Amino acid sequence: MANPLYDDLFGAHAGKTTPFLLLPDGHTISHAAFLEMSAQMAHAMLATGLSPGDRVAVQVQKSPQALAIYAACAQAGLVFLPLNTAYTVDELSYFIENSGARLIICDGASREDLSALADKQNATLLTLNADGSGSLTDRAATMSTSFHTIDRDGEDLAAFLYTSGTTGRSKGAMLTQNNLLSNARTLVEEWRFTNDDVLLHALPIFHTHGLFVATNVMLASGGSMILLPKFSPDDIIDWMPRATTMMGVPTFYTRLLDDPRFTGDLTAHMRLFVSGSAPLLAETHTRFEDRTGHRILERYGMTETNMNTSNPYDGERRAGTVGFSLPGVELKITDAATGATLPDGEVGQIEVRGPNVFKGYWQMPEKTAAELRDDGFFITGDLGRIDADGYVHIVGRNKDLIISGGYNIYPKEIELVLDEQPGILESAVVGVPHPDFGETALGILVPEAGQPPDIDAIMAAVQASLARFKHPRKLVVLEELPRNTMGKVQKNLLRDQFATMFTEG
Repeated sequence: MANPLYDDLFGAHAGKTTPFLLLPDGHTISHAAFLEMSAQMAHAMLATGLSPGDRVAVQVQKSPQALAIYAACAQAGLVFLPLNTAYTVDELSYFIENSGARLIICDGASREDLSALADKQNATLLTLNADGSGSLTDRAATMSTSFHTIDRDGEDLAAFLYTSGTTGRSKGAMLTQNNLLSNARTLVEEWRFTNDDVLLHALPIFHTHGLFVATNVMLASGGSMILLPKFSPDDIIDWMPRATTMMGVPTFYTRLLDDPRFTGDLTAHMRLFVSGSAPLLAETHTRFEDRTGHRILERYGMTETNMNTSNPYDGERRAGTVGFSLPGVELKITDAATGATLPDGEVGQIEVRGPNVFKGYWQMPEKTAAELRDDGFFITGDLGRIDADGYVHIVGRNKDLIISGGYNIYPKEIELVLDEQPGILESAVVGVPHPDFGETALGILVPEAGQPPDIDAIMAAVQASLARFKHPRKLVVLEELPRNTMGKVQKNLLRDQFATMFTEG
């Protein structure tokens, strides 16, 4: 046997002294040095008593060491579970308990808060700080820089990523080695990546975009990454002369366009700019091309499938579309009620099938059966159409998911917090257009009779309970929520009512 994910993405670079990671402090980590680091981590993790197939929950800041945990999990046959660094302890408890994680790796500052949870789960707790220090690296430093790769099959699980709908508990999307590998190989070909490429990487690595798109593509191509801890216009502008490519969310591009230092001369040597995770406004496409001469390449993917479509590398990159199905990926538009395929031009639900599509939801057979058909097509929950030229258009979602700055926000989670607050009868959270983030959350409150709500106190409660990116941009008070004859809140009317709240003026 072998271990396809490790062998193809990581092991293929064994012994190479070529640069893999270029760091903000000027240091460079070669492919070989990175693999030695990850081998030591694999030893350290297995020394805690883990076995192949065990889950490793990771909530740490972006760093070379954090990326090495991913490589170590692949080499040791462990299932990698990256978690958003903004999640609170309350939020983490569900993911860790549901996944049955046997090892939790967190920032040192979170150790005390997570220790009780680790004890409850009978899990080991190790730390890794942003500067690379911590109990994990202390243990790893004593280990061999060589690790005998654990045999795994391409259909074995490689990672969990948690996702959710607007109701119910978050779902652990199970991604296999083949899911990740097939997508990386396809994107390398479609986007023309080679070992000469240097990717400007300012995305988080707990998310599909930064980890399984950006990082995997660079590993598959043998290129280098400028690993920035987060997005900063200053850092992007400083490092761009050393890059050939960049992947980002729409917010990256709108903020760069607001900086007069971001010019055509600065980007003249660049080969490719890619955008995803949220819709890119046609205005941004136009401004970017006018300023730089580059046409941003927009694509479409999701947690359960990685990438499904892409605008062409050669050919027209059409604003307002996400291009065509990737090779090996089938996409169709269907009637939500009957499942029948609709003619081009008609709007319906988007379904996809291919080697990139996940295995199912962890311990949720009913959810899996509801969204993953017997014939392999996955019902994405997005609404779209295919135009006369074959371009795919995303026209909305049949769930109320909000995507703000590339992050998924699920209204029900916020509503539960709002509804608990004193003086609140009920609430609704909707996504409305925002010039910087594409979309932002707006909270609508209905107060109890005779009790004017304390908006500041309510917002403070939300901030204490939920990650920052989930906080509503504003709270609005209404006498009642609009409902249909069945009593269901008509969120579409609320979205229309407040559509220009953040875009006018």
